[in-house]
Amino acid sequence: MSDKPKDAKDAKDGAQKPAVTLPGTVEKIIPAIGAHEPEKAQIAVEGAEELYREIRVENTLQDAAGNDVRLKQGAQVEVTIEADLASTTPKKSGSKKPEQPAAG
Repeated sequence: MSDKPKDAKDAKDGAQKPAVTLPGTVEKIIPAIGAHEPEKAQIAVEGAEELYREIRVENTLQDAAGNDVRLKQGAQVEVTIEADLASTTPKKSGSKKPEQPAAG
């Protein structure tokens, strides 16, 4: 698992989307509350700020055969964030100084 950007392919046109994949750990399983709230998995995302590192998601996944499966507490997972290219901007280099207007 790596916190380096990972290429992801857009299924529609084969274009690559900007993406990053971060490692995480399932900290706990939160039981379903009644029929309206499904079971949740709380995941600690490594590399995120301390106050924002936990996310909770519905604990329903599918295996390669299409069968429903669920995460176990302590499971190592990868959290991928990807965006359409149109939803991103180039990152400015922090080493360059801003250009000063020419003295007139």
